Parts: sequence; C-alpha cells; structure tokens
Amino acid sequence: MFVPMTDMLARANKGHYGIMAINCLNLEGVYATIKAAEAENAPIIIDLLEEHMEKHILREYVLPPAIKMAKDAMVEVAINLDHGKDPDYVVESINQGFSSVMIDQSEKSFDENVRVTSKIVQMASQKNVSVEAEVGNMGAVKGDHFTQEDMYTDPDKAISFIKRTHVTALALSFGSTHGVMPKDFVPVFNFDIPKKVKEATGIPLVLHGGSGCGEENIRKAVAAGVNKINVGSDVMKAQADAIYNSQQKERNEEWVDLLNDTLPAAEEVVRAYIKIVGSSDKNPSTM
Repeated sequence: MFVPMTDMLARANKGHYGIMAINCLNLEGVYATIKAAEAENAPIIIDLLEEHMEKHILREYVLPPAIKMAKDAMVEVAINLDHGKDPDYVVESINQGFSSVMIDQSEKSFDENVRVTSKIVQMASQKNVSVEAEVGNMGAVKGDHFTQEDMYTDPDKAISFIKRTHVTALALSFGSTHGVMPKDFVPVFNFDIPKKVKEATGIPLVLHGGSGCGEENIRKAVAAGVNKINVGSDVMKAQADAIYNSQQKERNEEWVDLLNDTLPAAEEVVRAYIKIVGSSDKNPSTM
C-alpha cells in the first residue's frame, strides 16, 4: 500500500517505536526493502536521495516502478525524497508522485530554512504529501568530516522551527554521521536533544545516518522520541560485500546472478533494523 509517512509515523509516535527509512539506489534495493518489510509485517519508508537521482538514475525512471512496487506491497510503503536541497526539485517531486518529501535547508540561515520549509509544507498539504525538514547539520564519514558537537541541533531552535512550519517530522543532529562507520567505532549521542524537542512538541523526530550507530544507540534514540530512522550505507555495504564474496568464489559469475546475490543480503540487514526499532508486526492490518 502506497501511503504518505504521516499516519505511520503518528502511530509509531503514539506507540513509542520507530519506522525504518531505507535509502535505495536502484530498483533492486527498493524490491529487497519491501520484501524485508513484508516478512516482518512492518510499515516501511523508501528514501530516494536527490543527489542519487541527479547523478545516477533520473527520478522519472526510478520513481514510477518504485511506486508500482509500493502499491502492490502487503504493507504500508511511503516513498520519500531524501535531502531535497533544491526547492524547485522538491516541488517537482511532489508533482511527480512522491508521497513524502524532505526539504533540507539546514545549511541555510534559520530564518531561510523556516521560510522555504513553510512554503513546501503549504503546497504539500494540498496534495496529502508529508514533509520532513532538518535543523542542525550532519557530517560524513567520507573525508573524515564526522559530525561535531558544534553541528548538533539547538533544541530551542528546533522547537521554534516546528511551531512555525508545522512539518510532519523533523530531523535532528545529535551524534550520528552519514556513511559507513570505521570498524569498532560507535558514535556518542546526546539524547537530551531529542528528549527536549519531543517533550515540547510531541511530533515524530528523525535520526539520519543510522548506519553503524550501534543497536543500543538506536534503541535509546527511539526511547528518546525518534520515530524515523534512516539507514542506507549498512544496507549498501551488505550488497557490495555480497558481490565481492560471490566474485571470490566465481570471478566470471553472470551479472544477473551477482545482482540476485544482493537481494537476500539487503533483506537481512533491513529485517534486523526493523526488529531493533520495534516495528515488526506494526503494519495496520496485523495490529
């Protein structure tokens, strides 16, 4: 079932659990993610990154079949534009059929972030499209640009932002970083940030860069009020590892078989995360 994020996040908010949002680069990723969600009877969010669709496969080619898979799924599936930096691209994505969009103006001034986000919320609400935004800044493992404390979300600004924009959900920076974490490295989170924002606003909060954060951090983030957990790198690494391992066994294995090898690898990681955040058997038809 193809839906916006609004109701699934509202239920997660009320039930104190999380919904996984899996960043997918291609249709195989979308397919494996939905299959994992169906196996767990869990609602799921497919994140399609603006940057990926500009550099790798265009939105008009990946979105329609992804929507088809969502509509045919036995669980609720939202398809969310991830990190929509260009407001025009976000508006076009709403018009092209995304059920949810993220307008990311976190690198702009606070007032500009409020202004642009408010406009997107107003337009999206007319089409029953949910809107995510971000206050604070996220780093990246690539280039050792890890998230630093001075990049964390100011909870008071986040509270003001929510009240002024009426977003569906807000992404906060409180310790995670985008990318595959170094071996044995576990980031330190400041859980007081989401707790304060949650207590003041009550809306669903979002953790970006969930890959490699560790099961304990994820569980504590959900307990602190996070209801949407974004993971991409861990799933894609599992897929890449599956290809590598297959080629070690048979260097001339056909491409179609290599791609098929990535499906169970992706499903395994997605199912593990669904269990961690507590959304197994939380699809409406099974509750």
